[in-house]
This record gives sequence, structure tokens and C-alpha cells, in this order.
Amino acid sequence: MKKVLPVLVVDIVLVIVFCAIGRRSHDEANAVAGLVSTAWPFLGGLAIGWAANEGLYRNKSLPASVIPAGVIIWICTVAGGMILRVIGGQGTAFSFIIVATCVLALFLLGWRAIYALVRKRSTAH
Repeated sequence: MKKVLPVLVVDIVLVIVFCAIGRRSHDEANAVAGLVSTAWPFLGGLAIGWAANEGLYRNKSLPASVIPAGVIIWICTVAGGMILRVIGGQGTAFSFIIVATCVLALFLLGWRAIYALVRKRSTAH
């Protein structure tokens, strides 16, 4: 659990940052309540992704790995987030789906790729 918790925290923070950036770019009011409203579907999708990775790989896939964990978590975060937005009566415009998919890929896969490179270089020396 010690190794998993920091990875989960990074994912949660990055999903919240994604939502905060989106709200900020649209100058939306009610900062805290609005952020919660925007973030909960994607945090739900993130939880689904973590559960899916665990269910499929049962501790064989490191949560900090790009493949398969990062990809599973990213896809579930986007798909689950969009489904939960629809259930919650929020919009899912096509342009929003594209932006969310790209930004969450950058965030959720990007940090994992950087971590892998740093880890690979540190073990090579």
C-alpha cells in the first residue's frame, strides 16, 4: 500500500488540476462547489480505472507503469467520467470529449512516462 498511495494521490491531484483548468478557462463561478461538480465524474472514472487495473492484473501491473496500468486508468477515467457526466446531467460536447481525452492522456500517461525514464536512468547508474 505504501507504494500505491503516492501514485493514487498523483492521479487524483492531476484529475482535479484538469478540472480546475477547465473551469478557469471558462471563467465559471462558485469555485469550490463548481470544482466538485466538475471533478466528481472524473474522480469516479479514475476509481473505476484503478479497480479495473487491479481486477485485471491483481498486483502484476504496477500502478505507476504506463502500460497497462496507465492506459487502463486513463481510458476508464475519460469514459467513466463522460458516462457519469451524462448521468449527472452535465454536458459531453464532442469538443470537450476530445480535449478531456488529450489532456488526461498527457497528465495520466505523461507523468508515468517521465517516472519510468527517471527510474530507468537511476537504475542504469
